Amino acid sequence: MDSRNTRKLIYIIIFILVALRFYTTHGPTAITDNPAYDNSEITRAYSERLENIQVNGSGTVIKLLPDDLKGSRHQKIIVRISPDHTILIAHNIDLAPRLDTLKEGDTIRFSGEYEYNSRGGVVHWTHHDPKGHHADGWIIHDNTTYK
Repeated sequence: MDSRNTRKLIYIIIFILVALRFYTTHGPTAITDNPAYDNSEITRAYSERLENIQVNGSGTVIKLLPDDLKGSRHQKIIVRISPDHTILIAHNIDLAPRLDTLKEGDTIRFSGEYEYNSRGGVVHWTHHDPKGHHADGWIIHDNTTYK
């Protein structure tokens, strides 16, 4: 191999290493690797069947359900928070903006109130509380906060 080809190979290897480093710090797992969003609160709340617990978490959207239009309207999102645990996010779209650009496979971060159910639990109050009785919640998607 001549020096020109060797140099090209070295540049390619360096490019691949830089790209891999960028992907591992900014790619789809970067949010879920953040200790502030490790989902341990949710896992504990599920195993102990707790309710009315304020949680922060993150995960991958696996299903967008039809909006619940009865009473207060809610956008319903199923999120995988670990390989064997999913939760339902019930996001009140009468009090907070709807996540119109959300699609399956997207990663979100969220804060809200956890309620146990046998399917993994529900997180609601992912928005501000106009009466001030609950901690304000939120959902972050594509660097936009919905609350």
